[in-house]
Amino acid sequence: MQEQGRAEEDVEQDLNEEGFDYQELLHNSTFCLVPRGRRLGSFRFLESLQAACIPVLLSNGWELPFSDVIQWNQAVIEGDERLLLQVPSTVRSVGNERVLALRQRTQMLWEAYFSSVDKIVLTTLEIIKDRVFSHISRNKYMWNSLPGGLLVLPEYSTHLAHFPFYYLGLGVSPGQEFTAVINAVSPLVSQSQPIMKLLQVVSKSKYCSQIIILWNSEKPPPSRSKWPPMPVPLTVTDGRRKTTSRFLPHVAIETEAVLSLDEDTVLLTSEVNFAFLVWRSFPERIVGYPPRSHFWDPLKHAWGYTSKWTNDYSIVLTGAAFYHRYYHYLFTHYLPQSLRTLVDHTSNCEDILMNFLVSAVTHLPPIKVAQRKQYKELPSPQGTKTVPWANPEHFNQRQECINTFADWFGYMPLVHSQFRLDPVLFKDQVSVFRKKYKDLERT
Repeated sequence: MQEQGRAEEDVEQDLNEEGFDYQELLHNSTFCLVPRGRRLGSFRFLESLQAACIPVLLSNGWELPFSDVIQWNQAVIEGDERLLLQVPSTVRSVGNERVLALRQRTQMLWEAYFSSVDKIVLTTLEIIKDRVFSHISRNKYMWNSLPGGLLVLPEYSTHLAHFPFYYLGLGVSPGQEFTAVINAVSPLVSQSQPIMKLLQVVSKSKYCSQIIILWNSEKPPPSRSKWPPMPVPLTVTDGRRKTTSRFLPHVAIETEAVLSLDEDTVLLTSEVNFAFLVWRSFPERIVGYPPRSHFWDPLKHAWGYTSKWTNDYSIVLTGAAFYHRYYHYLFTHYLPQSLRTLVDHTSNCEDILMNFLVSAVTHLPPIKVAQRKQYKELPSPQGTKTVPWANPEHFNQRQECINTFADWFGYMPLVHSQFRLDPVLFKDQVSVFRKKYKDLERT
């Protein structure tokens, strides 16, 4: 037994001395033998998971980690260490489709539960919590499906149909209405302020259920009579002058879809309608207009942030974007207080942090939709705050934020994309009467 354990620990060194790259062998292998070590278990098991190499267990009686919630038969092949000669025929009998499914599952389990000590500890604690509070616990489908049990908070719901990333697998469609949440930081001093026009534009959407104004101005909110009459309910909520308050799980939000808006956003009702219909096809993602991107700066050895308008993007700003309301709950109860404090202290980066969170959950980029080519820059009304991006420090803070967020996540979750969704016949040289969203092409 001691000789077997020594061989297991020295196998990597022996292979390297013979001219083989052990890590390359792992990543190029479909199946990896995992014999017992000094104990029933073996660190080769985690190595195999990390490399997407299907573990072939040769350790009779080994209870795999977290086996009370993880369905290991979907990720490993169990052999009999007493019948080693049968292993080749066993692995050859595995069809290509199952090989692909097994390898995908190894990656899902590795990323979700074993890729860091923090995740292993957190998984242990969450399993214990599920045992103690069994009436609000995750089921096995949640633990064994993307994005993994740690990103499914049972305090929000224990029903699969309440989470956006399960819709496709369940054959469920999201609701047909949205709630608009407008972040207001400027006092209302004129009926011609951009927020007044924005209220009219959004309320005219046939998909709008209600509008919530998140009042973050230093001055008290005006009375209801100061706001224009609208065909949908209007609620003014105290945002406590915190930047992160726009992503709080407000109980007033009853729809699955949230349209997050800045007070100075300039949109048409047709733009809102089109973006919402796109979101209904991709309810697990952020769908919106203003794009931004990240990049790796080899000279600074750090991540960079750019606002240049190119075909490539990885961020959609939440000043005009749709997403599922669950991300409000996840933003508030999953992310650490330190990141939210950073956002509130700088009054910046909340949109970047939300993009980090959603991309970490989905492993997918946001979606940019068609918009009018030109937006008129509206001057700030007298008595209102200047736009934050006019301050050079604003951009520097965003550069720092993107690296701070990447450090906490342990990797860069943002995903680049060149994908943009346009209405049918958008910009085509055909009669305008054949186009459903004609206003989108007017400047």
